[in-house]
Order: sequence, then structure tokens, then C-alpha cells
Amino acid sequence: YGFIGENGSGKSTTEKMICGLIPTSGGSIKLYGKDYTDESVRAKMGVLIEAPGCFPGLTVFDNMMLQAANLSISNAEQEVIKVLKMVRMEGAAGNKYKNCSLGMKQRIGIAMALLGDPALLILDEPINGLDTDGMRMMREILVDITQNYGCTVIISSHILGELEKIATHYGIIRQGKMIMEL
Repeated sequence: YGFIGENGSGKSTTEKMICGLIPTSGGSIKLYGKDYTDESVRAKMGVLIEAPGCFPGLTVFDNMMLQAANLSISNAEQEVIKVLKMVRMEGAAGNKYKNCSLGMKQRIGIAMALLGDPALLILDEPINGLDTDGMRMMREILVDITQNYGCTVIISSHILGELEKIATHYGIIRQGKMIMEL
């Protein structure tokens, strides 16, 4: 599902409300037939809003293992290897996070959000700032996640041309209001 809108239109704010990072000012949010604040709903969610919280001096793998520990994942090493493969970062697991490119950091953030096999992945502008190859790789990864891992992805962007290559459903947001869904 792609959220499309100009900068400042409310895409990120909507995603932050869905994630429970900021309170709603009205209305309600339901996921899986329950209120979005329900613990069982929160457990099914992976989120990347802005940048991943990583320690610059640690390796990609060590940062991932810390996140796995935060989530109490029992088979952490296997899970980390699996999600790094999903985002095509297994070859960079030994790199220090501070030495990773922007595209690599975006993929690491997505890998962190994928830990624990979420049913819903919420990504705030993951293609923003990437070069052409980075956008292509991100597209391929996101399509692969939805087609092969049964995960629904909500992605925001102001780049319609890129979202058209990824999303199957769209919501167009302007001034904080959904003006159209396709």
C-alpha cells in the first residue's frame, strides 16, 4: 500500500499514528479487527520511520543481534541471517555500520523491521535519497517481501513513479486528509 503526497501532506504523520508513535487527534485505527494499540497488533508490526537506531562502531551483524535481543527472538542468529539475506546485506554483515552507504543503511533498517516475521511492515520514504541503482534494489526487495514472505508493506513516498513500480494499492494524502484511494 503506497501513501502518496507532497512533502508535508501527512504521510509520515499517518504512519506514526498507525505505529502508535504519536496519538491520533480523532477517529480510530483498527488493524486485524482490533485497536492499533492492542499488544497482539503491535507484535505483528515492523517499522522503519526515519533512520534505524544503530550503533555506528558496531558491525551490521552485531547491531542486528542487539535488536533481536530487544525483541526476545529465541533463534536470533538464524533470524538475523535470514533477514539480512532478504535485504541482500548478508555479504556486509561484518561491516561497521558507520561505513555503510545510505542505501545499505536503509536496507539494514528494513532488515531490523523484519525481525520477528511481522505481518505488517511500515516504511517511511525508504527510497528517498537513493540513487537509481539503490531505488531499483529497494523496489526488488519490497516486491520480494510482499510476494514471498506474506508481509503487507505500507510505504510512503512523494515519488509517484517509484511507488507505481512497487504498490498495488494507493492512498493519496493532501493536507492531512486522504483525498483518494486507488
